[in-house]
Amino acid sequence: MSERFALQRRAVVAEILAARGDALVIAGLGSPAWDTAAAGDDERNFYLWGAMGGAALCALGLALAQPDRPVLAITGDGEQLMGLGGLATVAVQAPANLALVVLDNERYGETGMQDTHTRFGVDLAGVAAACGFALSRTVREARELTELVPLLYAGAGPVFAAVKVRPDSAAASLPPRDGTYLKHRFRAAVLGGEAD
Repeated sequence: MSERFALQRRAVVAEILAARGDALVIAGLGSPAWDTAAAGDDERNFYLWGAMGGAALCALGLALAQPDRPVLAITGDGEQLMGLGGLATVAVQAPANLALVVLDNERYGETGMQDTHTRFGVDLAGVAAACGFALSRTVREARELTELVPLLYAGAGPVFAAVKVRPDSAAASLPPRDGTYLKHRFRAAVLGGEAD
């Protein structure tokens, strides 16, 4: 049961992003976006406000368009469950520069903390492995997270990690909400130039 999970969501994201280098980050809606912003808002972060189910495929498109840059998607289990077919597409395209991290608290955090399917045994890392990801694992302990972080940016992907986190809530650390601003800021960070 998720109550026994030791890892705290916001600390996990902070540790992952501390090693990002020049990686581009797609943050899924809700808590993953808030945690990404809490680790330090960055022009190389693209926050998906209301695009549930799209983080993995948005990151795939970015990884294919920017093959020389590491691309990381950080999303939740509820969102990834909504886009299971996307894992097959990622695996078939096989971008070496892409990593997907699912913060799995076994809950739909944005709608009332209802149980997700992972609470009842659905193994997201197993699904990713069956789809053909180069590396797929479930992380439950601090030591496993520390071992995972360099693999996210090593360019030997696609990499998938389901990180089991406590179903805690943290104060909202809201990133910018203006979609046009975020688009222009991110585009300028990726391609150079100034944000409009």
